[in-house]
Amino acid sequence: MNSKEAPPRVSAVFWVAIAVILCGAAGAIAYAIVTGIAARVHAATALEQETLQMAVPTVTVVHPQRGAPAEEVMLPGNAQAYMATPIYARTNGYLRAWYFDIGARVKAGQLLADIDTPEVDRQLDQARADLATAQANYELARTTAARYQSLFKSDSVAKQDVDDRVGDLQAKKAMVDSASFNVRRLEEMQHFQKVYAPFDGVVTARNIDIGALIDAGANAPGKELFDMAATSQLRVYVNVPQQYSRDVRPGGAAILTLAEFPGRKFAGKIVRSADSIDPASRTLLTEVDVDNPTGELLPGAFVSVHLKLTTKIGAAIIPVNTVIFRSEGMQVAVVRGNKAELVPIAIGRDYGTQLEVVSGITPQDEIIENPSDSLISGTEVRVAGSSGK
Repeated sequence: MNSKEAPPRVSAVFWVAIAVILCGAAGAIAYAIVTGIAARVHAATALEQETLQMAVPTVTVVHPQRGAPAEEVMLPGNAQAYMATPIYARTNGYLRAWYFDIGARVKAGQLLADIDTPEVDRQLDQARADLATAQANYELARTTAARYQSLFKSDSVAKQDVDDRVGDLQAKKAMVDSASFNVRRLEEMQHFQKVYAPFDGVVTARNIDIGALIDAGANAPGKELFDMAATSQLRVYVNVPQQYSRDVRPGGAAILTLAEFPGRKFAGKIVRSADSIDPASRTLLTEVDVDNPTGELLPGAFVSVHLKLTTKIGAAIIPVNTVIFRSEGMQVAVVRGNKAELVPIAIGRDYGTQLEVVSGITPQDEIIENPSDSLISGTEVRVAGSSGK
């Protein structure tokens, strides 16, 4: 018989070699993957750090110079009309006509508008009819009471009947008085059909037009009819820093300047102060009045108020390109702890390219030159260097 030959057996060494090769390949692949991921993480971290570093603005700073003792201080002020008021209707109806628009100068007592009041007119007619009825009832009660009093003298009626008629007379008299007062009230309401100027001034707003529904009162859904302001004299309110509060006295002089009137000075007078330091800002609210007969100074304008100082205050000199002009007033950005901090300042004299600062900073402060408009307190900054001024 022929027997089949058995297949050769694969040796164990072969399988071991295969396993070693596979493990090596897997290790190489894993190493490549780990190395690639690590490189990418390192690159991303480096990019993030570089981005953060680039996001921190680089600024140049300057130290203020010591100046001569200040003789005056310049503070920001807010001009307001001496008198300003909204004008509301005191009766309900519809606007029939208006006679003055914005910018018009009017005298006290001039007619501003007419209001048509049909409901008030009809109520007045009804009230007059009620008054006539009450008067008729009163006359009847008066005649009856007089008749009963005459009959009582001859003992024709009882005392109780006389008292009843006299009491009815008094009640009818009270009804006449009530109806009379109601008529008078509605007549006064009817007088409010005409809206008059309360003082000499200028119309600053007109919020109604012909045919508009008018609701009486300041809390009504409708708007005020007009806004008026007396501008022949203005009140300028200024917040004086605490260290200068002793120099502010009623009757003292103040000089006002405005950017729209270069080179001009307007004489003002200190009339009063709050007599109390604001604990939030450490300033004294002071009122300066200025005559404005021609109306060239406008309410709401930003004004620079120059106040003379009786005591000499040490000042610092800074370049004008370090000052920030915002609604809060003049400020500078000071670097403190690698962060910018906006500090309000009070200006003394203006030297053109330099300003005298009488409060807010010291010669040791690092002030940012050419600060950006978007700079806010707490912004991290990097100081590139400082330049002497």
